[in-house]
Amino acid sequence: MFSETIMAPSTDSNVKEDNSQVTYKKDINTKRILILKNQKHANDIFDVIEYLQSENVKEIIFATDACRRVFCQLFDRGDLYVGDLPEEEGLMSGDRSAEEKYRIFMRHRYNNCVELLLENISHEAYQVKEASLCALMKFVAAEGKHPLQNLDLNEHYSFPRELLRTLMERLLSTKEDMSLLISRFQEFLEKDDVRFYVMSSVRVNISRVMDRNKKAVIPVYQNNVFALLSTINVPSHGPKIQNFLVKQAYKPEEWKAAKVQEHKRAFGEMWLLFLKYKLPSSMYKKILVILHESIMPQMSDPTLLIDFLSAAYDIGGAISLLALNGLFILIHKHNLDYPDFYKKLYSLLDPSIFHVKYRARFFHLVNIFLSSTHLPAYLVAAFVKRFARLSLTAPPTALLILLPFICNLIRRHPSCRVLIHRPSAAEEPCDDPYVMEEKDPVQCHALESSLWEIRTLQKHYHPDVAKAALKINEPLTEEEEDITELLELSTFELMERELKAERKTIPLEFDTATELLKSPREVLGAHFSLE
Repeated sequence: MFSETIMAPSTDSNVKEDNSQVTYKKDINTKRILILKNQKHANDIFDVIEYLQSENVKEIIFATDACRRVFCQLFDRGDLYVGDLPEEEGLMSGDRSAEEKYRIFMRHRYNNCVELLLENISHEAYQVKEASLCALMKFVAAEGKHPLQNLDLNEHYSFPRELLRTLMERLLSTKEDMSLLISRFQEFLEKDDVRFYVMSSVRVNISRVMDRNKKAVIPVYQNNVFALLSTINVPSHGPKIQNFLVKQAYKPEEWKAAKVQEHKRAFGEMWLLFLKYKLPSSMYKKILVILHESIMPQMSDPTLLIDFLSAAYDIGGAISLLALNGLFILIHKHNLDYPDFYKKLYSLLDPSIFHVKYRARFFHLVNIFLSSTHLPAYLVAAFVKRFARLSLTAPPTALLILLPFICNLIRRHPSCRVLIHRPSAAEEPCDDPYVMEEKDPVQCHALESSLWEIRTLQKHYHPDVAKAALKINEPLTEEEEDITELLELSTFELMERELKAERKTIPLEFDTATELLKSPREVLGAHFSLE
């Protein structure tokens, strides 16, 4: 029976460096067994918990596992106090039973253990971080099954939200990169209820941290948040919402965590709040790369991303190119009206588009945006002419995309054929009316110009480019050229293709040279002259 004489923690610790007689494993295991075997050994829990602060990594990991096993078993037995926890100081003089005092005592030790495990989430050794994370998630499951607080009359569903919230605070550190541990946490996000309450906890955490820092950029913290958010995937069908860490007895189908629409709502609110604040410039690219495939399809209302996409589209450079994907989905699938969209798209066309990593994606999207036959001729002509002008300084890999791309645009819009067949351009040199510096395609006078740039490229040093440019001299067929294979073409692949191409062997000399730059006949003549 639990006696009052052993309630106070021992002042002499059994964890000593010079204790060579008993190994730490034997010491921890012995105490763990005694704690669970008899309540009179309850004080031994102090020694087990103390190992969590050891300087030895192996001792911490072993003690973490021991604490997990002890407290999970105490949960199952019902040996932890349920309700508002009384202060430990006045426990001795109270009129509570020995059994109740034991439960209160062990509940306090459980709280001590959780605090130390949360501290160890920031430990320098990854093995300690991982062990602490796994133990805490075991406690989340145990608290969910055996709640430590009495449920309110209006709350029928138990889930240890507070423990999960404090765990999220440690994972989303503002000082340390936690991406590796967050990737380990991804396993627990497969549980539908964990994922639902993580999304709620993250939303609260983002708001608190960013507002506290006056909405300034916090690179380490925002990278941790992005690492966590990018691992969250919401099920798309109702029957899939049934994989719970904590099983609910009362009408589980009415639980918010069991509804797909609630998951999508929480997912959208979480991302929108994260994107509301200023981000590091490198993170814009990371987000925009996955936005159209991993974020928008999982949101209940993707049109709410218009503010973020518009801001990203206005930044310029590669970020604007990447924002095109999201805007394309909103315009084509959600009937979004974006003012001056083509004007902005036209302004993105500069020499840098040939050298960015996302070149293939950009040309693919521009091809889609200019595919409508209802676009005015002056607009298409402006894009054709700008591409033609840019081609004068473009690398061969880009030219092999540009030339058939320009031909395809002219095929779709026959009114632009005047750019090829303008008589004055072929007869005598004249000033080009096209204004390259004009950002408005309406005012650039492209339709009054000609494609003299393509004629220039017919004398390009690369034979494939010259051959592609010569096609504009022939009548264009109605069928468009497929440029999908060319979009990913690299300089290395172009060189490899040239090196592997079959060529005829051309004899350069009748007699094989035996000396450097001399034929046998020249060597023989030199010999006779010496004699």
